Amino acid sequence: MRTLAATETGSASRRSNAPQTVLRVAVAGATGYAGRELLRLLARHPYTRVTRLMSSGRLEKKGFPIEHSHPILRGKFDVLCEPLSLEGLVPAEVDLVFLATPHETALDLAPLLLNRNVRVVDLSGAFRLKDAATYPRWYGFEHHAHQALEEAVYGITELNAASIRQARLVANPGCYATSVILGLAPLLKKGWTDPSAGIISDSKSGASGAGRAPSDKLHFVEVNENCRAYGLFGHRHVPEMLQTLGLAEKDFIFTPHLLPITRGILSTIYVRLAKSRSAEEVAALYRDFYSQAPLVRVLESGLPEIQSVAHTNYTDIGFALDRDGQRMVIVSALDNLGKGAAGQAVQNMNLMFGFDEETALL
Repeated sequence: MRTLAATETGSASRRSNAPQTVLRVAVAGATGYAGRELLRLLARHPYTRVTRLMSSGRLEKKGFPIEHSHPILRGKFDVLCEPLSLEGLVPAEVDLVFLATPHETALDLAPLLLNRNVRVVDLSGAFRLKDAATYPRWYGFEHHAHQALEEAVYGITELNAASIRQARLVANPGCYATSVILGLAPLLKKGWTDPSAGIISDSKSGASGAGRAPSDKLHFVEVNENCRAYGLFGHRHVPEMLQTLGLAEKDFIFTPHLLPITRGILSTIYVRLAKSRSAEEVAALYRDFYSQAPLVRVLESGLPEIQSVAHTNYTDIGFALDRDGQRMVIVSALDNLGKGAAGQAVQNMNLMFGFDEETALL
């Protein structure tokens, strides 16, 4: 990696004084929606160079220009996109691999990359849950990469920055999970809620959250002018929310919905506080908690909307309190392809390699 002078600006406590470097990056799963968003961000990142593009889905035997899959990237990259292959992901060519692949593919690849001393940001769910025994229920496969799972750091940057900086393998959080965790973390970490009263999250996502693979339920006619609930009591993002927030399954209900929009998530979260609080107290708690988080915006008035975060890497958080000061509604909004996937992955990469946290994300 070639050393450069540091030029980026950012929050003083989140910056590194280390010299900046040119980081050689590979994207496996480059033809998916998350892969496209990753490449859009990497194309403007001043300290990265994409050296490998790989597809785990397209069947071409030879390399092809990435604009064949994503016309918006025309002219951005010289390297061709090739079929997914471990042989091309070697330390002589790559410092970091983004795995925007199916879960099982990431499960197999990540340990092999770590053995080659190549660092990994995994956008799948293969390493999000610390208990290997939970994977058959939530993901439908047995987890065999126990050493890599033990090493993996959950990449919620606002909570785990110190561990992420030292990590070789970062498990990028799910998009729904990011919206709910960031919405609830200040209250739960401070012990302000009454979990026994139940916490409910009603969350809605754009259709791109389901990925690019064809599906009957994602046809235009099925999604347009419609809103559909799915995955009740079984959505695979639930256990990472419980794990990160320290909640019992019996105290939390999560209901996802599919909206007839391309991108964005809005989570409306219902909690009861352990004692009466004023709106000023709650606002101060959230402001303090996220005071060093450049990509979380706590709204002083009003509530978040998807239009305000679409095509950005921000999470917007707002709330309302009932007159009793105990019933509270939190609203959290983000772009499922930005802060919910590729934006957070780049944010994790920035922390791992000592770049300013928000580089290429604002």
